[in-house]
Amino acid sequence: MRTTNYTCKHSFFLIFLSLSTIIFGCTSSTNEITYSIDNQDDKTKFGVSEIKEALLEKGFQLKQIEGNQADLIISILSEENEIKQEGFKIEKSGKTRIRLTASDAAGSMYGELELAEQIKLYGWEGIKEVRENPYMKMRGTKFNIPLDLRTPSYSHASDAAQNNIAEMWNFDFWKAYIDHIAKDRYNFISCWSLHPFPSLIKVPEYPDIALDNVHRSTVEWDEYYSLGAQGLDSPEILDNYEVLKKITIDEKIAFWRKVMAYGKSRNVDFYFVTWNIFVNGTNGKYGITDKADNPVTKDYFRKSIIQLFRTYPDLAGIGLTTGENMHGVSFEEKENWAFDTYAEGVLDAAKEMPDRKITFIHRQHQADPEYIEQKFEPLIKHKNINFIYSFKYAKAHVFSSTTQPYHEEFVKNIGSLKTIWTLRNDDVYYFRWGSPKFVREFIKNIPYEVSNGMYYGSDQWVWGREFTSKNVEEPRQLEIKKHWYHWLIWGRLSYNPEIDDQRFSAILQTHFPNINTNTLFEAWHEASMIYPVTTGFHWGSLDFQWYIEGCRSHVTRSAKNETGFHDVDLFINFPVHPKSGNQTIQDYARMILNEESSSLRSPVEVSEMLHDHANKALKLQATLNPEGNEELSSTLNDIKTISYMGKYYAHKIAGSTYVELYRNSGDKKYQEEAVKELTKALESWEQYIDIALENHINPIWTNRVGYVDWIKLTKEVKKDIELAKQN
Repeated sequence: MRTTNYTCKHSFFLIFLSLSTIIFGCTSSTNEITYSIDNQDDKTKFGVSEIKEALLEKGFQLKQIEGNQADLIISILSEENEIKQEGFKIEKSGKTRIRLTASDAAGSMYGELELAEQIKLYGWEGIKEVRENPYMKMRGTKFNIPLDLRTPSYSHASDAAQNNIAEMWNFDFWKAYIDHIAKDRYNFISCWSLHPFPSLIKVPEYPDIALDNVHRSTVEWDEYYSLGAQGLDSPEILDNYEVLKKITIDEKIAFWRKVMAYGKSRNVDFYFVTWNIFVNGTNGKYGITDKADNPVTKDYFRKSIIQLFRTYPDLAGIGLTTGENMHGVSFEEKENWAFDTYAEGVLDAAKEMPDRKITFIHRQHQADPEYIEQKFEPLIKHKNINFIYSFKYAKAHVFSSTTQPYHEEFVKNIGSLKTIWTLRNDDVYYFRWGSPKFVREFIKNIPYEVSNGMYYGSDQWVWGREFTSKNVEEPRQLEIKKHWYHWLIWGRLSYNPEIDDQRFSAILQTHFPNINTNTLFEAWHEASMIYPVTTGFHWGSLDFQWYIEGCRSHVTRSAKNETGFHDVDLFINFPVHPKSGNQTIQDYARMILNEESSSLRSPVEVSEMLHDHANKALKLQATLNPEGNEELSSTLNDIKTISYMGKYYAHKIAGSTYVELYRNSGDKKYQEEAVKELTKALESWEQYIDIALENHINPIWTNRVGYVDWIKLTKEVKKDIELAKQN
């Protein structure tokens, strides 16, 4: 039962009563909340600790008691039909009695996290009844994991990877990362690697392959390497290295067991996902090569798969891609190889460990679903193996359109099987992004019936510790801590897309308590919409084809120039996203000069949309005073930065449109307008980089578009004006 303090003096009691009214919106003088719980799982302990912390912030204590007289009763009822796995319901009896019911410990944890959040937002007596079941079953992060220079990720040749190799072997990093994503309702981490096995396991039949220590190359890296990740094991790279951490393979195994067990305690599973065929770290030992017809390679991979599951009892599953390094091989041969190695290894593990559940993820990328279903039938029908596809839902850019077309044929061909969707963010690296409105619509438009979930992340970026901010203390923030709102939005709306804008605004209020967060919410939304509006118009579907924060791409694979900069000519010639409702510049110019019409959104209207978003964001953020809050100051700075990036693209799209009209008509009035717009684009670009450089370093080195140097690119921005002046 609650205990009440009646021993205070009358005046002190009145003061306390007033404070309670302010804090809780009620007149209770209670300073202790009791709870009872019917299990002691680590997940529920974590959730209860969050409730305790929330109550402490309000000046209250949380005390555990036995029985049904507690203020908060937490129970797990497996027979509760209306609550699914990982779901929960919160019920109230009177103003203060709360009952939390779940069907499993994970659901109980999520319910406890919901309660903790509600206490922070509304106080104990303001808690609202709610029932939530996960909308997406699997909600994960895509983590290109740079384990070692000898076992690299796809993103290895980049600042993001090089700055994070040591962090992959830092338990404090993983503990903080797992705790953070668990609160955001993510329930798995997919670790992506070309060939992780030498850094993770000892294969008895191939003992000399396991790697001690953690290496990072000291070579002066080239700007570009193969887009297929070949060449990262060249002698020059491997032979010039520093030892970042001295650690034996046995200690590595103990480390990852600890990390995976900790993940389990927060309902966060681990998967390793590979590209194939890569044999980095083997050094050609035992005759292992990257050839699909090499029987030794097949045997090594099969043995590695079963050993991975023997070594890590908490590993939830494995995933693979065929085709990235299988050149000149038919899709049937690719799938035969994948079955003979990965599938047979998983079947071996399932036979050896008959009580173990294993998830097998097969990416559809460069593969044929109908043949896969036929070839992998033994896994699909196995009672302990969950076979699911993975599909790149929005290519490399979720920030393009809330509706995507690329899955339509795939969905027709997968029969009764399910898929998890790869949601790729290769747009937002530097700046803090935040629009629940966009994400909610995006999530709801994903085809639900064939969905098993999603994972969210990047190929050009490693979401480890951030390295782009200036004037920071060590250790540096986790990227997901810096971009906390961004990651919270995707995680929470994947769990429940019905969370409304008012809840997100309230969350902002607890994070930044001294400002008008409705204003912040709208300013952040308006600035964030600049990403999809721009990329929905200027559509390079793959990461190396377009990076918005640098207005550039790979030099030869998209821009086809020496700098990678996307100039006026590229803006004129690039396609629009097929579901954006936009009209290309070329089609618009043809329409105007032929005095025709179109129902599509014109480039001029896109330009106006960008100005509108930018102007609203600038006006709103200018009314907010950070008052010494460093994080809020950085957030407002990012909103301002993105806004000027938006104005740059608004002027650039308009200017490019007028250039095309002039080229096709010879009318000087269009040329004059083009020069005006592109001159304003230069002014906005210079404002963009001036504000960005207040908080962020320049340049950065990415693995797909090379060096992004805002200052050097200013020269290219100026050239657009000269292009417009040409006859």
